[in-house]
Amino acid sequence: MVKAETLFKGQKLRVNLEKVQDRLSKNVIKQLTKEPYGKLIGFKMVDGNSFGLVLELSDSSTSWFFEEELSELNEEEANFPSKI
Repeated sequence: MVKAETLFKGQKLRVNLEKVQDRLSKNVIKQLTKEPYGKLIGFKMVDGNSFGLVLELSDSSTSWFFEEELSELNEEEANFPSKI
């Protein structure tokens, strides 16, 4: 799980597919199965107590996620070439 206050716009994050499969569309799940990473592009208020993190995916689509659905990349992942 990430903490939003330590993140910066443009940072690449990994989506935990096990935690999002029940709430995202089949198209987004299919995209994330190919490449489970996204670039942080903003924040979204989702309820009175928390906010979501908006990611740009490798197909240029955007989707928002809760902090507990994301993690920071390890060194190997961070150095791997990507479309985002």
